[in-house]
Amino acid sequence: MYYGKQYAERIKSLKATTNLSHRGIAEKLGCSPRTVRRYAESRCPTERRRRGKILLFDIETSPMEVYVWGLHDKRNQYISPENVIKDWAVLSWAGKWLFESDVVSQVATPEEAEARDDARILKGIWDLFEKADIIVAHNAFNFDVRRLNARFIINDFGPNTPYRVIDTLKEARKVFDFPSYKLDALNERFGLSKKVETNFKLWVRCITGGRKALREMQHYNKSDVVALEELYLALRPWIKSHPPMSLYHDMIDAICCPTCESEKLNWNGNYTTPAGKYKSFRCNNCGAIGRSRYSCLEKDERENLVISTAR
Repeated sequence: MYYGKQYAERIKSLKATTNLSHRGIAEKLGCSPRTVRRYAESRCPTERRRRGKILLFDIETSPMEVYVWGLHDKRNQYISPENVIKDWAVLSWAGKWLFESDVVSQVATPEEAEARDDARILKGIWDLFEKADIIVAHNAFNFDVRRLNARFIINDFGPNTPYRVIDTLKEARKVFDFPSYKLDALNERFGLSKKVETNFKLWVRCITGGRKALREMQHYNKSDVVALEELYLALRPWIKSHPPMSLYHDMIDAICCPTCESEKLNWNGNYTTPAGKYKSFRCNNCGAIGRSRYSCLEKDERENLVISTAR
């Protein structure tokens, strides 16, 4: 799998110098046609604007070591905090800015992994959160964000400057009915890049001082972020609560898609509420659907409009 700077540059180079279709480029690079399309056709907004900074990230954590009385317990076995031998900690993290080629990452040393000491590597992800307007992760609310916050406070990091969170797991569950909502399962269903295959033994090797295992973990972590970016872009037009990206501009001087910032909008319909009628559009870049903020009804039409009583 190609990822990072080389990945984006090769797609753009083949697009510019050959007559290959997106499918042909995908076959040459060993990725999906959708991946090629995302990199080849995505356009940054005009340079006069500041873009909203979207950070895609993923973390890998060590398992806890605890004393237990058995593997099966009909009484819903509770493990007391006194039974904890070693708590969990962050083994590695990886992140990338949307549409940028580089994947940044840090991983614990064998000594840090064994001691559950993640203070050194947390500084990097904390700094990225400080710069981000929006952060994206799969299972962000129930895992990645809360876990990082727990390690931040333990290691004397303060809270980050406010950011918005997009949880691709939550958004997929909200809209679709699939047998599995795991990142790899969704990407396979959508024809996107898959994660690097691994198993629990890798985590065991990491916490027992395996330098090679930690490098494998970092590679696995990076591949997760590349797969996450593709999933986010596939889901993006379906995310109805997506933060309005135009609010992150220094100046709102053009009508653009609130989801991807493109000015290529197709105003092709109407959107109605119980008390209003608005022009609606489909974004020609990302496919998201939106509407104008102001009603297209005339003053006398609004005055003549009545609505039913609330239940």
